[in-house]
Amino acid sequence: MFAVTGITGQVGGAVAEHLLATGQPVRAIVRNGERGEPWRERGCEIAIVPDASDASALAEAINGARGAFLMNPPNYDPEPDFPDTHRVAAAFVEALEQSRPDRAVFLSTVGAQVERFNLLNNGGIIERALRECSVPTALLRPAWFLENAAWDVPAARQGRIESYLQPLDHSIGMVAVDDIGRVTVELLGETWDGLRIVELRGPAKVSGRDIADAFSRALGRTIEVSIVPRDRWEVRFRSQGMKHPEARIAMLDGFNQGWIVFQGDGAEQRTGSTSLDDVVGALVARP
Repeated sequence: MFAVTGITGQVGGAVAEHLLATGQPVRAIVRNGERGEPWRERGCEIAIVPDASDASALAEAINGARGAFLMNPPNYDPEPDFPDTHRVAAAFVEALEQSRPDRAVFLSTVGAQVERFNLLNNGGIIERALRECSVPTALLRPAWFLENAAWDVPAARQGRIESYLQPLDHSIGMVAVDDIGRVTVELLGETWDGLRIVELRGPAKVSGRDIADAFSRALGRTIEVSIVPRDRWEVRFRSQGMKHPEARIAMLDGFNQGWIVFQGDGAEQRTGSTSLDDVVGALVARP
């Protein structure tokens, strides 16, 4: 049996789908029973952990599992110094030491090794904590999610999208959520000692212009793209309700300026097979 956190989200859901497709039993770790009900109907065990920083509850949820998939609850507007992430990091280590699964996979991120301040420091904080854990652990660092293009679907239907990735021809690594789920399940099925770092990219780098072109192909008409000027980011993010947009702005700078990158040496490299067109086509086809 494999314990899966984040199962009601994109990546945790993809991990569970791949586990179930290969006949593996799944324990869904959810915040409340209602959120877990669709997975219970599919034959999953349900473990309720309302707070990801509750080490005892998390340990009980993982107990008896062959492997555990862990991810930090998404927080795109963290308080200074990432206090919530530090609490979750400590809980992950304590929970793994108490429950002792055969192995664990943590969903980290491209650029987790970068010490310069940015939103992806969240991944680095938990990585550093897990390095002290005695349970064999894989730190999975995927590229930018191709599914982030979902935010652009309404605008694309109107004929024009905006891009924070700039200049528009600057391409970065991206990967599909389904490939992340597949690679996670591959890792959970392997055996190793100690810590390993696995970096995952898609079949091709992607630019803001590429995303617009993919929407053009999916919608059958030309979709224009324009940049969001950097000097407007903070005002826009605050208008959307963010209280601490600095980390997100720094992350975007890191991708655009090229200092958020894969580590390379010292990390295993894997490549997904799902293309940008595959993902955008699926997004556009949703009701």
